[in-house]
Amino acid sequence: MENMNAEIASMDELLQTIPTVRYGDWRRDAVRGGALHLSAVLPAVSAAIGHPVATRIHHDPEALRVALGVPKADSVIVALVDGLGYWNLRMRVGHSPYLRALLRDESNDRPIATCAPSTTVAAMAAFGTGTCPGLTGMAGYTQRNTQTGELSQLIQFDNAIAPLDLQREPTVFETLRAAGVRVTSCGLPKFADSPLTKAALRGADYKGDMRPLGRVRAACEASKTPGLTYLYIRDADKVGHAYGWESEQWTAVFERVDEQLAQLHRLAPRGTLIVIVADHGMVGSDPDQRVDVAENPELARGVALVGGEPRSLMLYAEPDCDPNDIARRWRDRLGDAALVRTRDEAIDQGMFGVVEPRVRPMLGDVLVSAAGRATFVDSRIQTDKATRLPGVHGSQTALEMDIPCLIDVTVSMPNVSRRCLIIRTACRVFP
Repeated sequence: MENMNAEIASMDELLQTIPTVRYGDWRRDAVRGGALHLSAVLPAVSAAIGHPVATRIHHDPEALRVALGVPKADSVIVALVDGLGYWNLRMRVGHSPYLRALLRDESNDRPIATCAPSTTVAAMAAFGTGTCPGLTGMAGYTQRNTQTGELSQLIQFDNAIAPLDLQREPTVFETLRAAGVRVTSCGLPKFADSPLTKAALRGADYKGDMRPLGRVRAACEASKTPGLTYLYIRDADKVGHAYGWESEQWTAVFERVDEQLAQLHRLAPRGTLIVIVADHGMVGSDPDQRVDVAENPELARGVALVGGEPRSLMLYAEPDCDPNDIARRWRDRLGDAALVRTRDEAIDQGMFGVVEPRVRPMLGDVLVSAAGRATFVDSRIQTDKATRLPGVHGSQTALEMDIPCLIDVTVSMPNVSRRCLIIRTACRVFP
């Protein structure tokens, strides 16, 4: 059923900060999040393959399966495309024949939400564990190491708490594997034993390949056996950071990603279900809206560490400085360019979901979420290149927070309309 005539929101609307998303099993269309959330995807898929995995956030995997419209199947491939936000996809859909075909189904043509901050570290941990940053302890590209008091980086885990000590929630992969379910992860060889994999995505049998088609073939080969297969595709995010998602370079990569996914569809064994998601969207930065903390003494005053990323800062206060004073100065300086909250305010609003006591001091005393195309940097500790990235993400706007969740049933059930399937499933669960 065609639904791509639905109006795309204006860029001004997409770049405004939105209400904080919610975690849980419920579906309420007026509120972002709940069951329609990245953290719900793997628990929903676990129910689809007949081995439901509940988490500390999501207690009813079957309800998640129904809400997301995931049909039951013996074998499922979950493909995560790094940096491919729902609105990024919709505005470039003419370059993606396979994804465009999936979006013709109105059940696919709606976004779900990622976590806040909308960044790879936080999102991958929320995705892999089915929980939230307040439990995983992974809340940003950089954050305070509570063992040393210094800033740590959580992609390579530079100066960071050890992955298994920092991220203590069991992954969905671990739980499934302990139950005797086949779980396979396909990606670049260098990610097999990376700290981020150990923290957020541990528990799968890893199949590495340098070639994009090789990774697709590995995923399809694994799917011949019932269970769960995870396929990671990173190029859209990498090129988006370097050139901006509105660039010709990004469009070219997007076309190649679409072809990889089309190959996945063509090569997947009959009976396989394919689910395509992303970890976050992407914003094109504006150099004229960049604010450098190093050049603003009023912003730097009382701030011991500047963590997070250019679209979502975590400010750590000096011991004798009141975070409320820092927040007030930042609000006065930035105005409508950012949503500025103290840690207590952000936690009360549910930004990080449930927050464990051990995680609380890892989070900034003040959180700064960018609006528009603004970025907030600190040239005292960041390279010039890092302060001037054409493509960025991390904040609480629809362009960054809204992600696709596309379900391809044609491999598993080529003669069944997905809409009819969802209606029948919903009738069984909610008579």
